[in-house]
Amino acid sequence: MTSIRSLAVFCGSRVGINPVYAAAGRTLGQGMGRAGIRLVYGGGRIGIMGVVANAVLEAGGQVLGVIPEFLTKMEVAHEMATEMVVTDTMHTRKLRLYEESDAFLIMPGGLGTFDEAFEIITWRQLRLHDKPILLCNVAGWAEPLVAMIDHAIRQGFADPSCRGLFEVIDSVEAALERLKTLEPGGRGKPERL
Repeated sequence: MTSIRSLAVFCGSRVGINPVYAAAGRTLGQGMGRAGIRLVYGGGRIGIMGVVANAVLEAGGQVLGVIPEFLTKMEVAHEMATEMVVTDTMHTRKLRLYEESDAFLIMPGGLGTFDEAFEIITWRQLRLHDKPILLCNVAGWAEPLVAMIDHAIRQGFADPSCRGLFEVIDSVEAALERLKTLEPGGRGKPERL
């Protein structure tokens, strides 16, 4: 039994061109639902976001969606989520995702996923939180992202310790196993966010 009870999942509002991405989302959602880990996510019913949420619900799990008002049409808010919070801004959305989660899992996605990933990693670097961050390298998706961070380190723009801010996991199955051994991280001072 994991002590991680609530997991923020950052992932795409599209499914991508490789079917393995959606399959990984289904596996993740099923595993979370069976383990009793609540999904905290961006609130959409499309893309990998929707795939993960549907799988959690099908497995009997809980889903908290957090979506800003202006995106309720673009990302099509998931009407079956256990709870849906509609925020006024993107920043309020991110703050709520952070507050509701014991840990973070970054799955394949596009610019929005990169934004969320870098922000939560940066917040950890700034010691605003110490919650675990897992980067799931489904079908090599995360390799360019990690390479960019490594390049910034080599060029002197980031300290080598930055690689310790997150953990790269090679599969959803490995991520679900890793979640069993993680402890929820500490919160920083939310007024600094």
